[in-house]
Amino acid sequence: MIVAQNVPLQSYNSFGIVAKAHTLVRIHTEADALVAQLDLKNCPEGRCVLGGGTNIVLTGDVKPRVLKVEIAGRQLVSETEKAWTVEAGAGEDWHDFVTWTLSQGWPGLENLALIPGSVGASPVQNIGAYGVELQDRFESLDALDLDSGQIFTLNAAQCAFGYRDSVFKHASSGPNGMGLAGRALILRVRFYLPKAWKPVLGYLDLERKMTETGIQQPNAQQIYDWVCDIRRQKLPDPKVLGNAGSFFKNPTVTPEQCADIIARDPKVVHYPMPDGTIKLAAGWLIDACGWKGKSVGNAAVYEKQALVLVNRGGATGGEVVTLAKAIQTSVYERFGIRLEPEPVVI
Repeated sequence: MIVAQNVPLQSYNSFGIVAKAHTLVRIHTEADALVAQLDLKNCPEGRCVLGGGTNIVLTGDVKPRVLKVEIAGRQLVSETEKAWTVEAGAGEDWHDFVTWTLSQGWPGLENLALIPGSVGASPVQNIGAYGVELQDRFESLDALDLDSGQIFTLNAAQCAFGYRDSVFKHASSGPNGMGLAGRALILRVRFYLPKAWKPVLGYLDLERKMTETGIQQPNAQQIYDWVCDIRRQKLPDPKVLGNAGSFFKNPTVTPEQCADIIARDPKVVHYPMPDGTIKLAAGWLIDACGWKGKSVGNAAVYEKQALVLVNRGGATGGEVVTLAKAIQTSVYERFGIRLEPEPVVI
């Protein structure tokens, strides 16, 4: 465990926002996590768990103690006739882990390729892309309770996964409440990858790839390559242009609400969901309001994808938040829909 004071966080958040952590604790092992938890008892300023830093907006220096999770490790936990169960440390890079599973001959995560962030952060957000969500491949995870110091295990049901949502994003509602926001430090995550693999191809971008290549029955590696290519064309590299990926959740509406919007805007991009609701493309809504390429200070809407807010250089967290709120107001005034941000504002 490494403890340092007044640590610059610009390289630890994908937006590239300039800020400092008053105290940064780098956690490399489960033992480090246990020691850090004990130290928190003498830490009145509180704590903040930091994974890959790809889903946060820093609005100033961070006074709570920052716990930077860097636990590494990948392994095959078990193999049966039906599936492989694979485990990764919370500090592993998500895309590197996806690439590794495919290289081992274990398909299932290919639709989630090139999503920035760490493995430990993936269940918090219930990351998803191109028809697959983390919950579809999740087996269980181990985490440390930062209040009690106990290590516990959660299965998918206990994680209460929803669209870009989980138990880790909600505060406890009482002594027996299951909300774990700010309370759990995820140590490692396990994934269940069925051997009876089937491609998930229900998105327009993937259908276009099938048409372009003439491949109607792609394998997992081909889907992985397509997803990487699509994401690279649409999304900026955070190392080149600071961003947190998709900034807003795609809203869901009733069929009646969708029909009303289609009557006014026939080109609205929408997808029917299994529960009968309709998912709208937030990027299309933002673009329709004329935000693509516009900016507030040095924070801007990416020219190639309106769902992404970027740091043009020197943007502050306040500028990012101001831009996001202006977009929310604009979309609500035109469509009557409230967009919900994905990143956490600190």
